[in-house]
Amino acid sequence: MNVITETDRYLFGNGSHYEIYEKLGAHIMEVDGVRGTYFAVWAPNATAVSVVGDFNDWNGYIHIMDRLGTSGIWEKFVPDVYEGHLYKYAITGRDGATHYKADPYANLSEMRPGNASVITNINGYEWGDDKWKKNKPKDTDKLVDEPISIYEVHIGSWKKDYTNSMDGFCNYRQIAHELGEYVKDMGYTYVELMGISEHPLDASWGYQVTGYYAPTSRYGEPKDFMYMVDYLHQLGIGVILDWVPAHFPKDEHGLAMFDGSPLYEYADPRKGEQKDWGTKVFDYGKNEVFNFLIANALYWVEKFHIDALRVDAVASMLYLDYGRKAGEWVPNKYGGNGNLEAMEFFKHLNSIMERRDPGAFLIAEESTAWPNVTKKPEEGGLGFTFKWNMGWMHDFLDYVQLDPYFKKFNHNKMTFNMTYTFSEKFILVLSHDEVVHLKHSMFNKMPGDLETKAANLKTAYTFMLGQPGKKLLFMGQEFGQREEWSETRSLDWYLLEEPLHADIREYVKQLLHLYKENPEMYAYESTEYNCYRWINCDDGDNSVFSFIRKAPNTFNDSLAFICNFTPIEREKYVIGVPNPGDYHVVLSSEDPYRNNSVKYTAEAMPEGEQQDGFDYKLTVDLKGFESIILRTPKVIKKPVRRTTRKKTKTK
Repeated sequence: MNVITETDRYLFGNGSHYEIYEKLGAHIMEVDGVRGTYFAVWAPNATAVSVVGDFNDWNGYIHIMDRLGTSGIWEKFVPDVYEGHLYKYAITGRDGATHYKADPYANLSEMRPGNASVITNINGYEWGDDKWKKNKPKDTDKLVDEPISIYEVHIGSWKKDYTNSMDGFCNYRQIAHELGEYVKDMGYTYVELMGISEHPLDASWGYQVTGYYAPTSRYGEPKDFMYMVDYLHQLGIGVILDWVPAHFPKDEHGLAMFDGSPLYEYADPRKGEQKDWGTKVFDYGKNEVFNFLIANALYWVEKFHIDALRVDAVASMLYLDYGRKAGEWVPNKYGGNGNLEAMEFFKHLNSIMERRDPGAFLIAEESTAWPNVTKKPEEGGLGFTFKWNMGWMHDFLDYVQLDPYFKKFNHNKMTFNMTYTFSEKFILVLSHDEVVHLKHSMFNKMPGDLETKAANLKTAYTFMLGQPGKKLLFMGQEFGQREEWSETRSLDWYLLEEPLHADIREYVKQLLHLYKENPEMYAYESTEYNCYRWINCDDGDNSVFSFIRKAPNTFNDSLAFICNFTPIEREKYVIGVPNPGDYHVVLSSEDPYRNNSVKYTAEAMPEGEQQDGFDYKLTVDLKGFESIILRTPKVIKKPVRRTTRKKTKTK
């Protein structure tokens, strides 16, 4: 048949066949004038492989596959088998046992609880996102100065619709319109989608994957998912996909012991088992496994137009002793605890992504202080574009949920981040992990009665949006979802009928638009500390923080933030400011009538004195738990006119 050539086999064995998904898997084609489906699977340690399905009554003696040389690949062309047929591979190992496995390269899977692969054709979708692709930055280094605000979404529980589904799952196409219009109106610039790769267990949230090349069938077929991405792009919304190369589940039909041997996982359980999660760890040192994962990342970007991948559980890949006690892990060849193969995997992944798909980027969920995660590989880094700032998140959450009395004793939790905030290119995240397992929703983390919770939450969001770094909020946080998140039920949208929650959402919407529309809040972060200036970071007694977001070398048209984290009104609160003139209130978390209508006038300090290191001071009134954002006035330095003495003629 010559579908898989010698070159294909060489590149795959070398770990560098970046379109291997075009060869392995199930592909509808014509061979010698006969239409059918070509099947190919990598199972080097198998003694026999058959393709079975509803087209041959799952009989393993009918369509026996042929071994393709020494490549470990088995192939078979089956006439008159087309789109929609179910199939698996019956793989007999060296121990004589036969196991029925789903196709690792399948583009579609059967709806759970079924787990067969489904023949489908993902080619031929007519994309309409040319404008998006043309306008998005091609240099990922420039993304650090772009407005990136991310709405993290689990689409199976964002909204439920039981009209056509017992589970209430909406189709990708339906969700595209509802989610897209909502996100655009709110002012987010990206959505991050959880749980898209096929997974058998809803409760895993999509982080225990069996179908790496298949968008989950819970919400439709691959072209439905393409439509969703396409529609979001046409609205100007980027799409980030959660991607899980760290581990995979032990389900019988999945990748574990695929050909009767530890094929995709490390053979030594001290490297190949992640006991905390009950999963297997990929063998990044095996070329074909390395290739499987690298090609998969490129597949989502090139076939589905995904803009970025958020790589889950990076720390578990980098550390050989992650979740393991002494004696339960194997050191690397230098005696250390770093996984050298995983490091090389990340460097290769980020380098090849940059070369093949300029503008596509990768985000690391790395929960430790591993150095240089966002530096280029040639500079000794791993090559990621951004990293989740988990340290900031934990300190921030520890602080905002304290009783106001105790906040003054923990003031440094909100300021410590600025000592390392430019050590990596960070995203500030309030993710799904923080609103599950009895941690409470963001709304219910806040102390006090309902009104106090709402006020505290709005000030917390104001502080977050004002800090350097990109932003991420999990769905429901934007309107004060009260219950913890569960994948089994919809968000409580009825809460928006209550003025309290409608007000939270409206305020978050104003914050997000302010962020997106004002470059001083995002556009100069590549200049590091030139984009930010504390006014007063030491007012722990009052639990008030004040700072400025600015362009380099000027305070003109900057934004000054004042955040009061107690219920006590601060009348005539004084801060230092850089420029003389009127400071207009752009946004108040507690008094919308002040927005764009109230101004405070700066006063000059007495000669030889300063307030917070500035020559001018501003006196403002702060309500309890109020945050205000003020626009600094422009100061134009007039050029000095030099005069010369009029020359006179001498006699």
